[in-house]
Amino acid sequence: MSFDYNTQRKRMALPEYGRNVLKMIEHIKNIKDPEERSRAAKTVIQIMGNLNPNLKEVTDFKHKLWDHLMIIADFDLDVDSPYPAPDRKKLDEKPNRVPYHNGDIKYAHYGRIVPAMIEAAASMDDGDDKTYLTTLILNQMKKDYLTWNKGQVADEIIIRDLEVISGHSLTIPENYKIPDVRELMPQQKSKTQGRHQGRPQDKYQSKQKKKKHKSNY
Repeated sequence: MSFDYNTQRKRMALPEYGRNVLKMIEHIKNIKDPEERSRAAKTVIQIMGNLNPNLKEVTDFKHKLWDHLMIIADFDLDVDSPYPAPDRKKLDEKPNRVPYHNGDIKYAHYGRIVPAMIEAAASMDDGDDKTYLTTLILNQMKKDYLTWNKGQVADEIIIRDLEVISGHSLTIPENYKIPDVRELMPQQKSKTQGRHQGRPQDKYQSKQKKKKHKSNY
């Protein structure tokens, strides 16, 4: 007895539609009558739409289904489609290389976003918006610092880093105090805290103990 393994079958271009859809499309290729072949293709399109209902949220999802039909058929399907077949060359093209920043980050614990925010704040005109953004940056700097160092950090260090990174264009706003660690970082509950609190079985056991205690008198 021989087994039919998926690894021995024809590779599926769009596995989300399943192998039955692939078999239907392969069958359509063998239909000689052009009109019957096109009718069969439209039936398969309906099935594909039912199998992939999330495509209905996509603009012109019918067009997408016909594109998928041609892709599954390996572009070898002569049917009367309401849409032009997708360009195979464009589908086979490799995506453009994503540019990555090179070079070391001087303040690794702040990443690249915080210095970019500092640069944006430094270029702003003095006013409430600049002050507010500076306070947000200070809070974020302290959170980033604590994430990396897992301990206390003096606010003076955060303020100094802000001034140095901004080229001394920014400093802590007057009368502003950087929030405490407990206000910035979410506190994790201990494993034992609240483990048995409010459980129905605990209430039941408590009632049983009271009944037993009364019956002894």
